[in-house]
Amino acid sequence: TSKKTPRSHETPRSHETPRSHETEMSDEIPPKGILKSEALRQYILETSAYPREHELLKELRKVTEEKFGNLIKMVIPVDEGIFLSMLLKIINAKNTLELGVFTGYSLLTTALALPEDGRITAIDIDKEAYEVGLEFMKKAGVDHKINFIYCDGMEVLDKLVNDNQEFDFIFADADKPNYVNFLERFLKLVKVGGIIAFDNTLWFSFVVEEEESVPEFMRESRAALIEFNKILAFDPRVEISQISVGDGVTLCRRLV
Repeated sequence: TSKKTPRSHETPRSHETPRSHETEMSDEIPPKGILKSEALRQYILETSAYPREHELLKELRKVTEEKFGNLIKMVIPVDEGIFLSMLLKIINAKNTLELGVFTGYSLLTTALALPEDGRITAIDIDKEAYEVGLEFMKKAGVDHKINFIYCDGMEVLDKLVNDNQEFDFIFADADKPNYVNFLERFLKLVKVGGIIAFDNTLWFSFVVEEEESVPEFMRESRAALIEFNKILAFDPRVEISQISVGDGVTLCRRLV
C-alpha cells in the first residue's frame, strides 16, 4: 500500500521537502511538455494556445511566477488547459472534483468552462497558494462555483465516498505515489460514463529514461507512475487514452 501523505500537490513539491528547498529543487525540473523540439512546442503554443488563453489565466500565470518563481512549473501548460476546457464542454460537465490546486490555474480553467450552475469541489492543503488564485476567480465571476476544502486529500476523498457524492469529471494533479489509491476512490465517485483525468503520467518524459538520469527527488514518482500506467492499461473498469499534451494526461472513462 502506498504511504499516506498529507500533500495533495504534485510530487516536485514533495511532502517530505520543506518549502525552503522547493525552489532549489525546481531548478532541476525540466519544462513541462514531452515534445523534444522546442521550436515545435513554441509553434503549438503560439498558434493554438496563447491566442485562446483567457486574459485572467494569463495574469494568474504571471502572478504565480512572480510569487513562486520556478514553482510555476507546477501549473498545467497552456495547451493542456485549452484541451481540458474543451473536454469539459464536450462532456457537458456540471459537477467536478479537483485534487491538487496550487494557485488554481486548472481550477480557474475548469470554472470558466462550466455552466453558471456548475460546481467544483477543490482539495488542497496549501491555502496560501490557493488564495493567490482566488482573487482571479473572483474577478472572473466564477468563485461561486468553487468549494475549496483545505484538508488532506485522502481524508476528503474517503468522506466524499461515504457521503455518496457523484461527479461528472475528476482532475488529479496530486501526489503521484498515491495515484493508484486515488483511482480506487475516484471510481466510487465518478459517474458511469464520467471522466477521470490524471495529470503528469509521462513525468517529464522520465518514464522512458534510465533511473540514473532522473533527479533523485523525482525517482519515487517516476517509479510510481510507471507502475500506475501498467495498472491502468489492464483495468477492465475503465476505458483509457493517454494524451501526449502537456506532461501527459491519461483520461479514464468509467465503464462499470
